[in-house]
Amino acid sequence: MTDRHLTSQGAERKQQLLDAAARLFAEQGYSATRVVDIVDAAGVAKGLFYWYFENKEAVFRELATSIRQRLRRHQSAAMDPEGTALDRLVQGAVASVQFMAEHAHFFSLLEVEGRNVSDVLRVGTEQHVADVAVLIREGRTDGTVTAGDPPERLALAVVGIVGQFSYFHRAQRVDMSLDDLSAFVARLVARMLAADEHAARTSLLALHRRLAAPAVTP
Repeated sequence: MTDRHLTSQGAERKQQLLDAAARLFAEQGYSATRVVDIVDAAGVAKGLFYWYFENKEAVFRELATSIRQRLRRHQSAAMDPEGTALDRLVQGAVASVQFMAEHAHFFSLLEVEGRNVSDVLRVGTEQHVADVAVLIREGRTDGTVTAGDPPERLALAVVGIVGQFSYFHRAQRVDMSLDDLSAFVARLVARMLAADEHAARTSLLALHRRLAAPAVTP
């Protein structure tokens, strides 16, 4: 479907539809949700839905793309720009675990209905791996990350740890609070990637200081 230039009111209407769809998908599942349900929940006319979206799958695809983009922004915001590459890798991993927990309903939905947006999920995962690999290369330059394995392979391991333990948390397969799980993932990533034990300890201390710092109001 060709992208449309939206006025502020049009963008608001489209977001209403996306918000309503996300809520309904989480509550009753993708398959059980009809277009009429979405427009009723959004309080708009059915014809308006088709102005913005070709069908229900198009809504789901946009939601999947959006959640991946928001995850990436959340990762970036969680990283200390003055920190080492290893600091940022650990901070980004923890931010990912926490974001996935905060949006557990939608990530659970993606697990079930992901076949409808497999290309979107693949692109999102590839971007995540690429972002991590960039930081791993930076870490080899600043001396905080091990030089033992190819960056892409280590990046896959980081993304796999984050994704798998986030799934275990959603599925209640691990008897841990979110804070404890985040700390556990941080230790795994730090010790797997660190050039030495000192670098690992330093990155974990940097994470603790950043999480303990008061939020800055814009």
